[in-house]
Amino acid sequence: MTISLRAFMGWMAASAACVLMGCSPGDQPGVPAKPKKLVVAMDATYPPFEVVDEKGEFFGVSVDLGRELGKSLGREVEFRNINFDGLIAALKSGSVDCIISSMSANDERRKSIDFSDPYVKTGLAILAAAKSPVQSLEDLKAPGRRVAVRLGTTGEQYARQYLPDASLVVLDSDTACVMEVVKAGVDAWIYDQLSLMNYHNRHPEATRVLLQPLREEVWAIGIQQGNTELKTKANEFLAKFRAEGGFGRLGDKYLAKEKAVMSEMGIPFVFDLKPGEVGKN
Repeated sequence: MTISLRAFMGWMAASAACVLMGCSPGDQPGVPAKPKKLVVAMDATYPPFEVVDEKGEFFGVSVDLGRELGKSLGREVEFRNINFDGLIAALKSGSVDCIISSMSANDERRKSIDFSDPYVKTGLAILAAAKSPVQSLEDLKAPGRRVAVRLGTTGEQYARQYLPDASLVVLDSDTACVMEVVKAGVDAWIYDQLSLMNYHNRHPEATRVLLQPLREEVWAIGIQQGNTELKTKANEFLAKFRAEGGFGRLGDKYLAKEKAVMSEMGIPFVFDLKPGEVGKN
């Protein structure tokens, strides 16, 4: 196949224009490039917030939230399933755009990443073995207590800071932690209220759940430090989503039972943030 000089020169001009504008030679000058995918990282082992089914499909509160964020940005969303203790490293490396994975926004994590405004307020609580003497935080402080914590979580951070006499059993999954409680290999597990409520419901004979929070925490979207554009747009999205009843719909869809239990116990529902608690970051 031959090509005329005029066609060749036209191709060269188009290629040069693409280089100047940052597009590939196959793109057309003057035509907006398709927005990059929004890559969202999560540890999809935490129902009903982030889970992968047997077909490899992501679903849950965080997944719906991620899709709505992508829609507001005009970007297709890709979810990446990463173990919780590797999420921040993935964000810092630039291999993902943000973390939506029931992650508590705290000062320790803020040393290495930024956070959006909070969208959930919850608390660390206790799942105790049925025959354990643990009835409160003070009981956990007794020397010789065995306490399960999940690696990389605020439960682990809390236990290391406030339970110096406890023997910590550090595990890398929810399943491993709850099974230690069920078989009474530990006295208790420190984790968030919603998770412990769900695990107690699955093992009502072997566990007891103590829901009064040891410490209140907020969850937020993790964002790479310096990415002020995404942080601003994420905050705008969260404010609009809340104002339009989006979190109410997520609660009804995924957490209706938990909402009823927390209401009966006089504990605020996790999406019911006060005006002063929204926009902390």
